[in-house]
Amino acid sequence: MRTSWKMGRVLGIDIFIHATFVLLLGWVAITTYLRQRNLHAMAAGVLFTLVIFASVLLHEMGHALTARRFGIKTRDITLLPIGGVARLERMPEKPGQELLVALAGPAVNVAIALGILAVLLASGNPLLLGEPELGGVAPFFSRLLWVNLSLAIFNLIPAFPMDGGRALRALLAYGGDYVQATRIAAKLGKGIALVFGILGLLYNPILAFIALFVWIGASSEAAGVEAKATLHSFPIQAAMRTDVRVLSTENTLETAARFLLSGTQANFPVLSEGGKLVGVLTRTNLVRGLSESGPEATVASAMDRDFAVAHPAEMLDVAVSRLGERTCRSIPIVTDAGIAEGRDVIVGMLTTDDIGELLMVREALARGPGRALAAT
Repeated sequence: MRTSWKMGRVLGIDIFIHATFVLLLGWVAITTYLRQRNLHAMAAGVLFTLVIFASVLLHEMGHALTARRFGIKTRDITLLPIGGVARLERMPEKPGQELLVALAGPAVNVAIALGILAVLLASGNPLLLGEPELGGVAPFFSRLLWVNLSLAIFNLIPAFPMDGGRALRALLAYGGDYVQATRIAAKLGKGIALVFGILGLLYNPILAFIALFVWIGASSEAAGVEAKATLHSFPIQAAMRTDVRVLSTENTLETAARFLLSGTQANFPVLSEGGKLVGVLTRTNLVRGLSESGPEATVASAMDRDFAVAHPAEMLDVAVSRLGERTCRSIPIVTDAGIAEGRDVIVGMLTTDDIGELLMVREALARGPGRALAAT
């Protein structure tokens, strides 16, 4: 079952709306009608909710476009009943960049509020805090002004991974260790999540959902940063597979299938006739190619051309970052030995499974025989 629907593409970013958003609109329509017994008021309530989420979308676009300035792409933006989520390919590594990306969203809401304020003042309309019936244009935009200010202020609460929490982590990282800054921000975020949870149970259920999001997000991101720090201490050569068979673009898929069945290697680097690395034939691509084109088709017709490469001396966190940026989930490891001859020398292959195995072995060794036996 699909949980979200694509609504379009804005400035190269896919926009999705979560299925539960429809439930939110239904809830707004029903509660408004039951409270006021007026179809016009019900329609106005639904319209106002949609306009609020247009502001949320602009908020997320602020994050995405600021991240783009630093070379970070946004996979997509999804609108949820509790807000929006912009999925960046990675977080900025420099504290200054992360600070700007984090503050860009609230800054958009402040800009919207100031724009509405300017229009209201120029037109001589009063600045009202709220009109339940939303009667007239001025009360509508007056409420939208206050909503945008509220969104900006709420998102600046230092509850990591909300915007305020990310800004706090960036500020802490300026004068210290990034991992320690994340630990502090995550602990504070989880503490605020507990407060949100209690308030949500007592007064507003939406706060309880936000509390859950903050708690899970803080725990997940803190674990991710810890893992990245661990990976940064290991070179790629510590985890890569060195017993690697290499295919040629002119090899048939039948040949590749024999290699697959005769060993443990599932992904094969592919070289051109001149010895240049031009692709990776994954097990998935091989099976698809056999099904669609038959065993006599060439490897070149089925290989994945969107792949990354790495050097064995680079650190594992670099490899993980590159894996996340490509469709191919396997990285050929290339040395500089063949540069003079204009060819690539493949010395290994690396996947996330290889990295996971290295970490498991290191953890077992760190526990020691006594602790390892106790764990079983």
